[in-house]
Amino acid sequence: MEKKEILKYCIDSLSESGVDKSQCILNYSKKDELNVDIGEISLFRTTFDTNLEITAIHENRKGSISINKLDKDSIDKAIVDLLELSRTSEIDEAYDISPKQETKVFSSGDEKPDLDKMYSLMDGFVVKVKDMYPQIKLEQAIFDFVKTEEYLMNSNGVDFQSNKGIYNFTPIFTSKDDENTTSFNYTQVSLSELKKDLLECGSINYLLRESVEQLKSKPLEGKFVGDIIITPDCLYDFIYFLNSINLSDNTLISGTSTFKDKINKKVASPKFTLHSNPVSEEICNGYFVTDDGFEAENLTIIKDGVLKSFLLSQYGANKTKLERSKNTGGAYIVESGDKTLDKLIKDIDRGIVIARFSGGEPSPNGDFSGVAKNSFYIENGEIKYPITETMISGNLNELLLNIKDISKERINFGSTVLPWISTSGITISGK
Repeated sequence: MEKKEILKYCIDSLSESGVDKSQCILNYSKKDELNVDIGEISLFRTTFDTNLEITAIHENRKGSISINKLDKDSIDKAIVDLLELSRTSEIDEAYDISPKQETKVFSSGDEKPDLDKMYSLMDGFVVKVKDMYPQIKLEQAIFDFVKTEEYLMNSNGVDFQSNKGIYNFTPIFTSKDDENTTSFNYTQVSLSELKKDLLECGSINYLLRESVEQLKSKPLEGKFVGDIIITPDCLYDFIYFLNSINLSDNTLISGTSTFKDKINKKVASPKFTLHSNPVSEEICNGYFVTDDGFEAENLTIIKDGVLKSFLLSQYGANKTKLERSKNTGGAYIVESGDKTLDKLIKDIDRGIVIARFSGGEPSPNGDFSGVAKNSFYIENGEIKYPITETMISGNLNELLLNIKDISKERINFGSTVLPWISTSGITISGK
């Protein structure tokens, strides 16, 4: 069967079995991947992945099943298993599928990878890193091109197709000299086109330079409440935590979100504006369709410190009686501020620049603690020295309210566009 015929077959089969509503998502992907291990190009491979997810809702009971074999016998067996799942699940009137929308085909990125260019850029990256940063040890670097075709259909007549081609580059590295070795660091950048050297993409050059500087790291003495500057790489973690404990289905349905009654109320500094823009021209690695079958739209979550939207799916919206989000999050863009990064640093009496956070998810009230890695100590407006792993703790909600400044500079990672953010009231615990 052709790709759309597979989805239509599933939906028709479920309808004939008496199911009230159904949705099917078929995803094909091809990955061409080039690897560096221990500073040398070591591997090129091509992999394929196929996944069919079928969902059925009957008498307010829901079942879902995923398979990676698309022959008729495998699909028929999956449908039988799915019907049993849907008959035995808990009743929940919030289960639903998306309504009929205009049939669309979405496309972005290249159809095929430029493999010669990929190899040339990877080879050039390895050579330049060795030349510019001889202390850097490239533990691994992965450069891939992923071509994805996704088809979504449901029994209400929704019919979407998304085609996306995207390059992704992920270097993982440490620095080493005769005496010291740094903590590892990494980053990832997504690209729609191969127009510039990999060293110039995202935050890669920043992090390599800082990794070498961190060979002279030393312990931070004492415990104090101070400021932190969160780098673009690290900022994503805190936005992820914000979504997880305050904006998502689970916490809003359970009522544990501290933001549950704060739509159109202040939740952050007026300097902070956060968007989720999966179809923005600034984002090359976004998405066109939500998992629950809606065309994705750009969305402002927080504007000038005021909460404008949660990130609720259709199910979450039905459960909470709140408005469904226009998308499912990600593709985050934080608007830039009016001060340079250098000025953010000069305005800090005592604190740290945190480049990587290692810690668990915050508690429901926003309290968090963890280790600041690949970080630097600031005193009297100057970066004094890189520090070894240092504990930090605070409250995520207070962190947002205490934002002092946001940098003019931003890093476009392809999947996010993020600045440096300075905030206060963080407990920093040295030795």
